[in-house]
Amino acid sequence: MRSVVISGAGVFTPQEVITNDELVEAFNAYADKQNAEHAEEIAGGHRDPIPHSSAEFIFNASGIERRHVMNKSGILNPDMMHPQLRQRDDEEHGIMTEMAIEAATEALARAGKAPSEVDAVICAASNHERAYPAIAIEIQEALGIQGFGFDMNVACSSATFGIQAASDMIRSGSANCILMVNPEICSGHLEWRDRDCHFIFGDVCTAVVLEEKEQAVSHTLFEVLSTRCLTQFSNNIRNNNGFLRRSRPSGTEDRRDMQFMQNGRKVFKEVLPIVSGLIRDHCEDEGIDPKSLDRLWLHQANKSMNDFIGKKVLGRTPEPHEQPNILQDYANTSSAGSIIAFAKNHEDFPENGIGIICSFGAGYSVGNVIVKRLS
Repeated sequence: MRSVVISGAGVFTPQEVITNDELVEAFNAYADKQNAEHAEEIAGGHRDPIPHSSAEFIFNASGIERRHVMNKSGILNPDMMHPQLRQRDDEEHGIMTEMAIEAATEALARAGKAPSEVDAVICAASNHERAYPAIAIEIQEALGIQGFGFDMNVACSSATFGIQAASDMIRSGSANCILMVNPEICSGHLEWRDRDCHFIFGDVCTAVVLEEKEQAVSHTLFEVLSTRCLTQFSNNIRNNNGFLRRSRPSGTEDRRDMQFMQNGRKVFKEVLPIVSGLIRDHCEDEGIDPKSLDRLWLHQANKSMNDFIGKKVLGRTPEPHEQPNILQDYANTSSAGSIIAFAKNHEDFPENGIGIICSFGAGYSVGNVIVKRLS
């Protein structure tokens, strides 16, 4: 069986930033307008007023301070509160491909690979801008990569599931080098008018190059020692939008369930034991003491969730370098979060050190990638 390494990682970060203060100002203006329009219903007890948000509430609930987005003007407009992204001609690159090119170019450069040396592209993301043709095939064409490409979606776990799929193909010999990209425009499916979630997501794109170890030329290599995935059905994180929308009663209405929805308390209570248990079991099955892990690159959904997982896995409160967080600057970027944490916090990782890349989310889904630094 051939060995697989991660030989390069890249991150595309949108230029536009929304701070908590900016977000709160827009949301509170929207809330005031709605409360004024429905003042009689509220006074009569037939409707609850929309409470104000605050920067303090957002930070205490999530650990988020800001987020990057592809467009902020529409999000911060109280009369709109969603991103405005121009309609592109079919002959133009889609926005996800445009993002992926940036992240992939960086990852390929770090891996020392030309596009001609890549055999396949996997676009693993929680939301795709169209059903077909596959975004991965468009990325493949844009970069000049031969071979094949395909899209996959396991929500926030898409990247780790993508790494497993790529690793399995390389180990079996069906490919030698695979580019796995995660273009996430989370601002498009977030309900910015909902106080309980309006602060959660940001936009970004990440990419990693995986290849057969003997062919790698990068000076920074992480061997993929083992991968493990788990899914368990739950409705606690859901988005009901899709191509059958118009076929159903009231399909054209601005329904709340056509955007991101979650029952946060249930997610926290139910997901964390699954994640920490899978990490511990996975490590022990591979002969690794989970308490000896040198680093956890975790999904960046909520700081309290990561702190809980880190403590359960390591048996103590992790030091900042043992469990790096990027949540405060990027917010939740779905599948890309654990890869951002890895890409920005691996250069100082010790040779022969062992760490785990872990992501988790809707499904429920959890994906683990145990890696060892070779050089």
